Amino acid sequence: MEDKISIINHAKGKLPSLPFVLIKEDILGENYSLSIAFISKEKSKKLNNTYRKKNKPTNILSFPLSKKEGEILICPEVVKKELKKFRKTYRELLGFLVIHGCLHLKGMEHSSTMERREEKYDQKYFSRH
Repeated sequence: MEDKISIINHAKGKLPSLPFVLIKEDILGENYSLSIAFISKEKSKKLNNTYRKKNKPTNILSFPLSKKEGEILICPEVVKKELKKFRKTYRELLGFLVIHGCLHLKGMEHSSTMERREEKYDQKYFSRH
């Protein structure tokens, strides 16, 4: 079976190994087609300004393209600057943001319900035992 996920790295640097497919299938289902792109700070700022009217780079942007298809854009440069704020390693924060983006693509908005769901998946995939 073909995984309905593509990972594209347009940013500088190597990405840590993450359970992208498991997270995507767990939250969005097997038949959901997801693209995850890692982008530069400049591209993040441009897109954030275009779609959210915020003239600064952001860590993540999620774009639902249809009921069964979406795209997540992550800016590793911004993520690295936020590690202390979130008290996570680079790998953990990238994973958390993929979870966050998938929940948005599923239709969730920022709320305590979304935070509980994020915590559940974060524990499942990234808890340090």
